[in-house]
Parts: sequence; C-alpha cells; structure tokens
Amino acid sequence: MYQILEMKSHNFRIGIIFLLIFSIFSCARRGRPTGGPKDEAAPIMVTAEPAFETVNFKAKKININFDEFIKLKDVGKQLIVSPPLKYKPVVTPLGTASKTLKIELLDTLKAETTYIFNFGTSVQDNNEGNVLYNFKYVMSTGSYIDSLKINGKIKDALSNVVDKDVAILLYKLDTAYNDSIIYKGLPNYIANSLDTVVWEMTNIKEGKYLLAALKQKNYNYKFNPKTDKIAFYKDTIHITPDSIKTVSDSLSTLALKSYELSLFKEIVDYKLARPSEVAIQHIVFGYEGHAKDLKVELLSDVPKDFKSVQAFEIDKDTLNYWFNTPNLDSLQFKVSNNTFIDTVTVKLRAKEFDSLKVGSNSKALLNFRDDFKLVTNQPITEVDTSKIVFIDRDSLKIPYTTKISDLKKELIFKFNKTENNAYKLVLLPKAITTFFESSKDTIRYRFATKKLIDYGSISLNLNGAKSYPIMLQLTDKNNKVIQTKHLNNPQDVIFDMIDPAVYFVRAIYDDNKNGIWDTGSFKNRIQPETVIYFPKGIDVRANWIVNEVFNISK
Repeated sequence: MYQILEMKSHNFRIGIIFLLIFSIFSCARRGRPTGGPKDEAAPIMVTAEPAFETVNFKAKKININFDEFIKLKDVGKQLIVSPPLKYKPVVTPLGTASKTLKIELLDTLKAETTYIFNFGTSVQDNNEGNVLYNFKYVMSTGSYIDSLKINGKIKDALSNVVDKDVAILLYKLDTAYNDSIIYKGLPNYIANSLDTVVWEMTNIKEGKYLLAALKQKNYNYKFNPKTDKIAFYKDTIHITPDSIKTVSDSLSTLALKSYELSLFKEIVDYKLARPSEVAIQHIVFGYEGHAKDLKVELLSDVPKDFKSVQAFEIDKDTLNYWFNTPNLDSLQFKVSNNTFIDTVTVKLRAKEFDSLKVGSNSKALLNFRDDFKLVTNQPITEVDTSKIVFIDRDSLKIPYTTKISDLKKELIFKFNKTENNAYKLVLLPKAITTFFESSKDTIRYRFATKKLIDYGSISLNLNGAKSYPIMLQLTDKNNKVIQTKHLNNPQDVIFDMIDPAVYFVRAIYDDNKNGIWDTGSFKNRIQPETVIYFPKGIDVRANWIVNEVFNISK
C-alpha cells in the first residue's frame, strides 16, 4: 500500500516538473508561436513625460514609453530637431533595447517656441525591426502649439535620379534674417525627405519665410557651395492658416499647397589654385568656378627659342601649360580671368618626363555617329598623313581627314563609314609629332561597324513648347548623354543609329541661348534652366523605330 502511494507521489512530482518545463517553454515562445503570423506591427507610444504636445515646457529630460521593447538605428543621422539646437541632445537607448526612449536636453530652449523631435526611421521594435515611420515628439515653451504646415516634392534639376535624405529648411524673414544666414546661421524649421521625394514640415508659426533645401554629408544645415547641392523657392512664402491651402479643380476641395524644389550644384566663384609642375616641362593651373576667359602670360625672362602651348583639360578644372626649355629653376606668370589677376611663381622641381603615350577611347565597334579618335598625353602639333595607312577589310584605301582637337591631345579621324565593315589603321613612326617632337613606333588599330539593321531609332513628336531654343538630349541609364539635338523652332526629332537598350529623353529650355544647360545660383537668386523628362524609359530594339509624343510644357 505504501509502495503504491509512494509511486503515485513520485509520478505526481514528475508530472508537476513536466508542466513547469512546458509552461516556461511556452512563455519563452510566446512572442511568435510556431506557425503563427509574423509580427509586422510598429511600436506604439503609450505615454510621455512630459506629455506629448505639452505647453509651457521647462523640463531637461523627456521619457517616451512604448508598448514593446524598441531599438534605435542611425538616430544620430535620422533625428531632426526643429528649430535646430546648438548642442545635440543625448538620446538613449543606444546599442540596447528598452521600452523607454530618453532625451536629455543640453541646450537652453527659446521662449514661446514649438519644438519638434522627428526621429525619421530610427525607432524600430527590437524583435522584427518594424519601423515607426516619422515618429515625432512635439512640445512648446509657450502657451500653445504651432499647427501650420506645408509639404512638397524634391527633384534634381538635371538628372532624373533624385537624391535621398534631403534637408528641407525654412528661414523666417524677421529682424534676425540676412542674406548670409543660409551660409552661417541655422534655419527656424527643418524637415527631411528621407528615402522618398516627398516632404512635409509641421508645427510652423505664422509668418514670412525663405524655403530652401540642402543635400549635404555633414548635416550642419549651413550651405557650403563647394560640397553641397541646394534648392530654393523663388518667392517669399507667407504661411497663414489660409495660405497653406489651395483649391483642387478636379475635386473642388481644399488641399495642402505643395512646393516643388529643384536641387542643383552651384558653380562657385572663380579662384585660382596653386599651380604646380606635374612633370618635367608640364605645369598645370587648377582653378574653381568659371574660367572660360582664363589667360596665362609668362613674365619671366627666358631664352629666345622658348616656346609654349596651353590647353584646357576635358572635364577637369585645369589648364595645361607645356614649355620646351629644360633646366629652368622657376617661371613667373600673370594669370587673369576677367577682372581677376594673380601673379604666381612656379618652382620647377619635377624629376620625371611624361614619355609619349598614344591610345584610343573609341570602341572596337564604331557607331556610325562617331569619329575614330586617338588620344595622347602630349600636345599634338603635326600629322603626316603619308605615314598613315587606313584600309578596310578588302584592303581598299579609306579617304579621310584629320583634325587636332582644341584640347591638343586628341586626333580625330573623319571618314564615310559603310555598314558591316572592318577597318585597319596603321600609324608609322613620325605619323604624329608632338610639341616635344616625340614620336612612337608603328601603331596598329582595328575596329568595325555593324549592320544598319542592328540599330534602332526614336521618333519624337513634341508638344507644348513654351519657348525656343530647346535642347533635346538622349541619355542612357547612367545619365550619360548619347545624342543632343538643338531646336530653334517647332519640329519632330529623330534619334537614330541607337544601340538596343533602354534610354531616357529630356528637354532643356536654353533660356540664355548658349547651347548648354546652366545650373542655378543661390547667391544671385537664379534658378537652374528648366529640364523636363519624358515620363518613362524608352526601350529601343534593333531594326525598330519607336514613336512617342513628348509634352514639354513647363
């Protein structure tokens, strides 16, 4: 009898142990049971101390409590405080999970001011990383919360690829405002586009403002023209309860007025950099800004047989200056650009000479639109065509002409191409002579053309042009310009001889009629020239013409 009772007691204890283990195991798995739905809910703010939208705020610390454990990701980059603080607040938790987000203020807050702490996408739940998008904590040191708001879109002035994480800035036009505030001061309000093209700015006080945007790396909200992109709204914005709304024609309802901002890289003011000798008898003059009228004049006394040649470098803010006299200690120059004049002395200390190099940046398959080009690292002075052999696959001589480019380092071959042909170009010694009277041994190049049916075309019917001239450009997916058409009057446009691929088309209103796209200038309050993109990529196929209608109304 006692044995039976003892066995029952033993089994009972074992059962209790199994129940405890099962209970603990079940509790551990409570967050996401096997087969249950994935947690996709963002954290929810439960309470805040001081409370959300507190007025007459005087605290130094803020505690925000959530319904679950949260973590902060990139909070140093994501957190936007508006108006900005001189000293960044201390925000925790960092690197750990907590149900409480803590903010410690290190600044003295302005009186009668509404503050917004926008955490962007930094607040996430600890388990699944679900983001609490654009979480804000709002409070006021005054007796009320400012409630006006504006929104809009951001775009790139030239490219169809829009920068992300752009700061939207609002400067109040009051007694503290001046023309240099965007360079040296801080805005009254800040918002951010994060990873989208739209933005919204809330809790604004009524008044007149300058609206601008900056794309920068250091997030100091001060415009540096050398490194930052900028956008600005051309007119003063007067924000009132009535002005922020506009009537929608289609729905006859009130909607929030939207502002579109175009980001551009401003060309900085001209400045000459320190010139240097990069190789024996080769000096480079670097500069910033516009330098189309840049002139370099020699001031030093030099031998009678001294000669020099100069040319701008393509796609670089550099002027090359080559000279023929070795073993000089230094040279003095006068460098002028319109009203700017600099006198500089260059110490000649280079120890190596740039031996002649000849190459080609033309492709093995030469497009019918393109010329064949040879590129050198020394300025070309003479071309002896008697030492050039240019034949096709049937060994027939190809009639051609040559041209030395303005850059001095390109030799361009122009000839009539035939489809599906192969070409051989042979340059014998002394075919090309450079400024230093250098020459290369025999050089051979082979290239070919495709069949005409291997190319496609785009035909565009243009509508809605507001003015002329207009530049119509065909670009690839990397924004490289493939073809440009200059239009002075209404006409249809054909981009032909295009390799099969997806292309993009943009129209540029050439307002100053200089044949190039001109960027803007915040300093001079000039907007960049208007660029309108065809709304989609155009898929070009071989032996096919794509017909499209392009509305280019501004």
